[in-house]
Amino acid sequence: MENQFYQAFDYGQFEKVARPPADDYRTPFQVDRDRIIHTSAFRRLQNKTQVFFSGEYDFYRTRLTHSIEVAQIGRSLCSRLGKTSDHLNDDFFVDADLVEAACLAHDIGHPPFGHTGERTLHRLMKPFGGFEGNAQTLRILTQTIFGSDRGMNPTRSLIDGVLKYKTLFGEVEDLKNHFVYDTQDPWLKFVRDGKDFPEEYSPGKKRDSFRSIECQIMDWADDTAYSLNDIADGVHAGFVTVEKVEDWAATKCLDAEGEAQIKELLKAIRKERIEPTLGTKIGEFIEAASLEKTEGFLSELSNRHSFRLVIDPRIEKACDLYKQIAFALVFKSQQLQQLDRKSDFILTRLFDVLAEYYIHSGPQKPSHFHLLSDSEEKQIFATDSENDRARLVCDFLAKMTDSVASRTYKRLFDADFGSIVDLL
Repeated sequence: MENQFYQAFDYGQFEKVARPPADDYRTPFQVDRDRIIHTSAFRRLQNKTQVFFSGEYDFYRTRLTHSIEVAQIGRSLCSRLGKTSDHLNDDFFVDADLVEAACLAHDIGHPPFGHTGERTLHRLMKPFGGFEGNAQTLRILTQTIFGSDRGMNPTRSLIDGVLKYKTLFGEVEDLKNHFVYDTQDPWLKFVRDGKDFPEEYSPGKKRDSFRSIECQIMDWADDTAYSLNDIADGVHAGFVTVEKVEDWAATKCLDAEGEAQIKELLKAIRKERIEPTLGTKIGEFIEAASLEKTEGFLSELSNRHSFRLVIDPRIEKACDLYKQIAFALVFKSQQLQQLDRKSDFILTRLFDVLAEYYIHSGPQKPSHFHLLSDSEEKQIFATDSENDRARLVCDFLAKMTDSVASRTYKRLFDADFGSIVDLL
């Protein structure tokens, strides 16, 4: 039976192309998901940092394994909501394939070296329109996933499903993150069918709170995965220990629930049961979600904007506590901060040398070293816009994996690196 939750509006595509035959065995949302999985952009996530540098050990999460975990949680959320919500039924439900596609794609725009890489590229790209991981995800899906000028033409629902932020970079002064590029305004307008945002949706947090139900589910699945799994990886790596958790908790004014949560975590660490304990927590986080009917300025166009995901406040608070622990004991640790400094240095040096040859040189190809591929150079030198050239250079850096960025740095700047073996 056809799912009545979605209408023609939800299946719309930015580019007008011929539709698959009526007897196609896949739905448009399954096509979206399948196209993401079979791309180099998705495969590169296996060598991009989640918390610890990819390749350090074989059991730490990478962006790829994280995305797979988020997708599993997203599908489970859809399944549970379908069985427990009075608003849904067998022919009116949130499509799990669409949510899975959004979950698999949600980090596809992240650069090497995790959030440090994102902050570094934003600092370097500020004069040229900024850099943001979510904006880069949109750029990849709509413009570059199949080449320098070819996106996958996703459905309107998938675009909306990955768009956590709907504020343009130029709308708020000195934005550090949580924006999309000014040049992406056409896709923002496409998502909302050309309608202007109502006055109450001012740029910034208020506008970014306007999300489709699939985007809300993806975001809670992401929160669930990284708040719990970052702790697990931190324990395995020796950053989250009994002593460090006790010392951290002693500096906080925790209520009874917070203290119980800390005791449970300490027990799991002592008994070496961190994985099964946090695995159970994932189930609790899924069960904490429910649907609530709501109204928005797109509700008349799509059921995707007629529902709000409600999370049990007790579980939201627990999620926040896990995030605080991971931030304090892992991300702010001396060891990771030193690696973050190195990552910032590597990306800055790479950007500077590419900017010298490709951004500031003008549209005419100068006499210079051949640092990018023929196709990349051709595209860069075909534009008169410095901002466009910078964005193309940024694309080149953002798609790098951790190891490719490190090897490219060595090739350019390390005098002892560069034998014929190193170049293979």
